[in-house]
Amino acid sequence: MTTALITGANKGLGFQTASELAELGWTVWLGARDEQRGVAAAAALADTPGHVRFVQLDVTSDESVDAAATTLEDAGDGLDVLINNAGIIGPGVDVAHTQPTDFLACFGVNLLGPVRVTNALMALLARSAHPRIVMVSSGMGSITVTTDPDRLESSIHNLVYSSSKAALNMVMTQYAKAFPDIAVNAADPGYTATDLNANTGHNTVEQGARIIVQLATADAGGPSGGFFDVNGPVPW
Repeated sequence: MTTALITGANKGLGFQTASELAELGWTVWLGARDEQRGVAAAAALADTPGHVRFVQLDVTSDESVDAAATTLEDAGDGLDVLINNAGIIGPGVDVAHTQPTDFLACFGVNLLGPVRVTNALMALLARSAHPRIVMVSSGMGSITVTTDPDRLESSIHNLVYSSSKAALNMVMTQYAKAFPDIAVNAADPGYTATDLNANTGHNTVEQGARIIVQLATADAGGPSGGFFDVNGPVPW
């Protein structure tokens, strides 16, 4: 049975991805910072063909991430797929008034969180016959997309969130080069209606999760080091 861990999985894209992978019969570790919400989310998927388990996981805490890694190790199911999904939008400050301190929380979750979780679970992933890592990124992390006047992303002026996702894309490519036996890719779900954007996105969570699930379920020999949406490669 394939085993996956999804961070930030108690709602939004993370929960939808957990639901779809559980429907495939996978064992899914539903990672969430808030225990009550995480337990409730896992319970909501109890009737799926898979096995959904809650694991407390705060991606900004070394202690929490290390404890989660120990929980997965002790469970004995291994780990085949890591989906670094947890993310925040950052402060609603315009470019002219953005201060260095405005970056800290957003980079702590969106960039350092995936690094922390990936490092803690790399040894477990490496024992899988077909290990995969999916970084949930954004078109806002693409210089090409955000400077294309035909794209919605070009109309959004943002220093913090966009730069955190651009940095995540670079981190993804470096992991892919350093670990050629692990398929490491970034997913752009598109502008998806979630709490992250006060549900203003035009994609449903089902539409947004599609590329995440595609990369998580890719066959051996699939891509690594790429940035993809449902239409194919996303330009850097």
